[in-house]
Amino acid sequence: MIENALILAAGKGTRMWPLTEDIPKPLLPISGIPIIKRQIDELKKVGVKKLYILIGYQMNEISDYIDKTETEIEVNYIIQEKQKGTGHAVKMAESKIKGSFYCLNGDIIINAKNLKKINKCKDMAMMVTTVDDGSNFGAVKQKNGYLVSIIEKGKSGKCKINAGIFIFNESIFTAIDNTKKSIRGEYELTDALELVSNQIEVIEFEGEWKDIGNPWDLISANENYIDNNKEEINGKIEDNVIVNGNIVLGKGSIIKSGTYIEGNVWIGENCVIGPNAYLRKGTVLCGTNKIGAFSEIKNSIFLEGAKAPHHNYVGDSIIGQNSNLGSGTKIANLRFDKRTIEVKHKGKKIDSGRRKLGAIIGSNVNTGINASINAGTILGNYTKIGPNALVSGTYESKSTIA
Repeated sequence: MIENALILAAGKGTRMWPLTEDIPKPLLPISGIPIIKRQIDELKKVGVKKLYILIGYQMNEISDYIDKTETEIEVNYIIQEKQKGTGHAVKMAESKIKGSFYCLNGDIIINAKNLKKINKCKDMAMMVTTVDDGSNFGAVKQKNGYLVSIIEKGKSGKCKINAGIFIFNESIFTAIDNTKKSIRGEYELTDALELVSNQIEVIEFEGEWKDIGNPWDLISANENYIDNNKEEINGKIEDNVIVNGNIVLGKGSIIKSGTYIEGNVWIGENCVIGPNAYLRKGTVLCGTNKIGAFSEIKNSIFLEGAKAPHHNYVGDSIIGQNSNLGSGTKIANLRFDKRTIEVKHKGKKIDSGRRKLGAIIGSNVNTGINASINAGTILGNYTKIGPNALVSGTYESKSTIA
């Protein structure tokens, strides 16, 4: 049994902008639970006793969250002050970990089933999965069950890719020592893996694999997890509320009269829903949220403190911390031609792959009454939208849209 694990959680998660301006990527929620907490829970199931978390960007937020969370695993932190590549990240654990250990990318969804599967390897191992387009991943070539090479972000079309789940032993540190800096001036883990490829067993990931690379991936992952909700009621439900589906209702939260809930939803602590609100399947309220009278929320994530107080429609969206939608603000989530929705993200036009996608809204955004936000819109933090404005496209933080 492998009792040690390393989670690589030091990166900035720039592709997750604007969400990661204020929230470190490992703390983004999947069905109300931060990614890193879900990873820890699965590691615990397979017998991990000692966990090392590599932190750097917004390290205090991560450590503060973990320290106040019941993990039942000994947690230690390794600080990476300067990011010098994935190889350098793993190398920083050399003086801490002895023997074999799990190594996980901090932005993937894992489960005990696959951790047990990779644990059956004889030596070191990496998990792979098949995707329809490998151009944004490391495409894996293998022979007789062992690694041959990894093509970094260069192969389009259907292929097997690095799934970000490994078992290493101390040989990996020697391999990293023998790598040279890449074109980016970093020490790449993939280069080290190729140096010891004859020791790296390739194991197929079972089930649906999910990499949280872009903001809309958070919505997709949430869709998968919400079906596993087990009903838990710790708040108050007034009379004349209809619930069709399993709900999680946190302490101090109240669902007021006239509200209709359809499908599984997750409601954190100190939320107010209604009166006469409509929550549809996939809705996640992370805490201290307000969904008020005649607001309809469908398959959307409201980060802590976000509000849709009255007469709002929000579909397939993420609403950032402490953002507020003015009365009558509507967010579209479907093109007239029903094609998948393209977004402009980090200067590039990207096909989200989703037929329904609303808006990705950063923290502390405010909209005026009757504002209309088009499908695929991204709003940076502290953006202000005036009354009756029609908004479409991507806006940097602190924008003002009249």
